[in-house]
Amino acid sequence: MLSKVNEEVGLKVGLEIHCQLDTANKLFCKCPTRLSDKPPTLTFIRRLRPTQSELGQVDPAAMFEFQKGRAILYETDAETSCLVEMDEEPPHDLNWEAVDVGLAISMMLNSKPVDEIHLMRKIVIDGSNTTGFQRTCVVALGGSLKVEGREIPIQHVSLEEDAARKTAESGMTVNYRIDRLGIPLVEIATAPVIRSPSETEKVAYAIGRILKATKKVKRGLGTIRQDLNISMERGALIEIKGVQKLDILARVVEHEMSRQLTLLKIRDELRSRGLREDELKDEFVDVSNVFQETSCGVIKSSLLKGGRVLAAVLPRFRGLLGTELEPNLRLGTEMAHRAMFWGRVGGIFHTDELPGYGIALQEVEALLHKVGAKDKDAAVFVADYPANAEDALKAVVERAREALKGVPEETRGPNPDGTTRYMRPRPGAARMYPETDVPPVPISQERITRIKAQLPPMPDVLVKELMDSYNLNRKLAEQLMDSDYLPLFEAILSKTKIPASFVATTLTEVIKSLGRQGINVEALSESQIEEVFLAVDSGLIAKEAMADILTWISENRQASISQAIEKLGLKMLSEEELTSLVERYIREQMSMVKQQHQMAFGKLMNMIMGEVRGRADAKLVGELLKSKLEEAIAKE
Repeated sequence: MLSKVNEEVGLKVGLEIHCQLDTANKLFCKCPTRLSDKPPTLTFIRRLRPTQSELGQVDPAAMFEFQKGRAILYETDAETSCLVEMDEEPPHDLNWEAVDVGLAISMMLNSKPVDEIHLMRKIVIDGSNTTGFQRTCVVALGGSLKVEGREIPIQHVSLEEDAARKTAESGMTVNYRIDRLGIPLVEIATAPVIRSPSETEKVAYAIGRILKATKKVKRGLGTIRQDLNISMERGALIEIKGVQKLDILARVVEHEMSRQLTLLKIRDELRSRGLREDELKDEFVDVSNVFQETSCGVIKSSLLKGGRVLAAVLPRFRGLLGTELEPNLRLGTEMAHRAMFWGRVGGIFHTDELPGYGIALQEVEALLHKVGAKDKDAAVFVADYPANAEDALKAVVERAREALKGVPEETRGPNPDGTTRYMRPRPGAARMYPETDVPPVPISQERITRIKAQLPPMPDVLVKELMDSYNLNRKLAEQLMDSDYLPLFEAILSKTKIPASFVATTLTEVIKSLGRQGINVEALSESQIEEVFLAVDSGLIAKEAMADILTWISENRQASISQAIEKLGLKMLSEEELTSLVERYIREQMSMVKQQHQMAFGKLMNMIMGEVRGRADAKLVGELLKSKLEEAIAKE
């Protein structure tokens, strides 16, 4: 049942799910789809610039990135990238393996494949693509999936190339590694019909299950990213890009609803105070002399470097800049984010948060007097080089004008706690234009027929197959289906004789539990996890030692299993050593054995396992104890 508040505000959410495909090659070349863990062998620097559309328009998001004035340092190596990623060679033919996976996903979502694939260029000049654009193409249109009885329409299924990954940032230079650039991504876009935070999470979960059921998508942090388009009736359409974790999607929607509702209240309050847009002027006052003796380190440092302190009045804004929009985000913080991007400054000060930061009350009063602020006015000021400070204050005044209108349309980025931050203006129609280096690609009916005949089972069917094939209960089968480890589970069982339930429990519950304890389980590679299971299968370590071994390896990524065993003291005891230990415990607890006979087994087992846990198989310990206990009782 949808909450009353969701209905009242007219919440609508659309999802765009982007997931890396597990293909052999990238989308437009033969490079492998894996990331490098080696230092780069070549670097080169570029500065990307926006281009005009066919109608002579420049996309506002592209212009925003360009005005940051950054240089991009690209890192590359011959093993994971080539001249295509470096934009020194045209793209090769479209990867047919990726097309087939995209078509299979489309059919599982009841989408209709297109007759012919046409590549488009989407302008992206934040540095994440060497070309200044991303290649993308629609492979299917329409479709739907059912989520708890509701039909969720699918708008399109597309293929596109993944971006380079940012590795460092220093001053006006950003470093990107291009090993990830060109890895095929499938994009699934829903219609904006999702009506609540919880439903957002459920729809993303259902799409994620379909992707995992193909067994042709990559798994792990960074391989799937979710964009949200959130709108409210009296608010605005906000795009939130790059949410990586499913379990914070509901919080992201909740916080955005809170942010928009609070911004609307601020708008209403400004209007009730009689503020007019023409009162918000790009007029700035140099107030540097107010802070000649200041104790504020930021201002003092800026003045010593030749900077100035410029201030602007925000009429009737007093008391509103400190209003919390969502946890740890105030209206003043939003203005600061704009100032930081457009003015290249470290931040702003505003009178709603002062005195503080080493700024005294008398300095605040002198500042307000100098700028001519009235009773209900607030003042914002920036300490930096004059050109930067002026650009920053222009951005603040523009954000103040937007506050008078309500909620500005923009693109925001997620924080780990589900709150968001300003990224850039929303892109416009001038962002897309046709790809000229890759011709249209027809989709034959024979290809459609072949893929349809080979479709993988749907998630619910796959869960039932896991239960039947491996004798798993439903809960464990569903946990495995929803985890990132289903292909690894099947690989381990094909190479070992370890019970399926133990492998599944370790890959789901044990690893998740370690993550909750703060262990960096994302650092564990599938090959490392598989190696630990192989060590159990060969008798090198006990099952009970797995959690300790996995923890140690996650903290010592270059170490081997043998090093982990040695460091943790988990070398397996021989049968002779175990026999001697069991006999010792029986001798030491003989009085209890005489009194309780076979009933002493449980207590003795606990004592012995407390000493040998991780260094002996519990089943073998139990067998030895039972045998030796029977012998001891028979001798009485």
